[in-house]
Amino acid sequence: MRALRTLGAALTLCAAAWLTAAAPAAADGKDGTDGKSGTEAPTEAGTNFRTATEIEPGQRATAAASTGDYLYWVFPTAAGQVPDVEAELKLPDASSRHGSATWQLDVYDGLRRHQPCASGTPARRAAQQDQTVTVSCTLRQVRSWSERWANDPLQGAYYVRLTVVDLPAQDLGLPIDAEVEASVRDAGGARADGGDVAPLNPVLRAGTAPGTDSEPPEDNTPSDSPNDKGGEVRHAVAEPEDGWGSGWWSDRWVWTVIGAALAALAGVGGYTLTRGPRAPGRPPIGPGSDI
Repeated sequence: MRALRTLGAALTLCAAAWLTAAAPAAADGKDGTDGKSGTEAPTEAGTNFRTATEIEPGQRATAAASTGDYLYWVFPTAAGQVPDVEAELKLPDASSRHGSATWQLDVYDGLRRHQPCASGTPARRAAQQDQTVTVSCTLRQVRSWSERWANDPLQGAYYVRLTVVDLPAQDLGLPIDAEVEASVRDAGGARADGGDVAPLNPVLRAGTAPGTDSEPPEDNTPSDSPNDKGGEVRHAVAEPEDGWGSGWWSDRWVWTVIGAALAALAGVGGYTLTRGPRAPGRPPIGPGSDI
């Protein structure tokens, strides 16, 4: 029993030390929802997929637009994360509107496939007297691989489209203010899946990079290609700091260590219970003995 207690204490100390050292790494690379420090949130939105404004997870982007415009943003999401998008619209004065309107939030992946919302309210009708309206969409967990026929969300760029789908014709063109925030959270190791595919991060052609004032190139200007600019090609979004795999940390490590410790304790305990009593020591054999 003394050996059992010693082994149990040693395993407990090792597990505590390992978890203490791994906790800061989990906090640093959990889901990246705070965005990169020192980066200002965008104050405009694109008008189509090619000109979508890039935002980082955790940023709250704003844009001034007109009723009826299509507003586009794009943000990166890694495998194992659950994207959540929320948009708030400040509507014109009720005196200038002629009725209610329905606002809709849509999310598309890098292949421009519409992704259904697992929860949230992607479409909401605002009455004429309402001053603000909020729509939201939480997607399914982003996977690292998928069958060809499936519409599963995959790692890469995700586009957000915000627009009005039903309103009186007289209200088209009225000014609005939009605020959009995209956040991601780690789904946890219990839902991790294997496999890996290239991230769905579309390549931006020359003259379509969002957030720049550059004009489309002239006829004598070479277009972006893998051989241009030292092999660098502009994509819709930048790769996350922890990569597209959502970092190395997973809560599976915690359960693995706990399971290994319990298995070791169970093995030592089972051996102690089943080995039986020890045999008494034999008397010494030699001159002067009774044998």
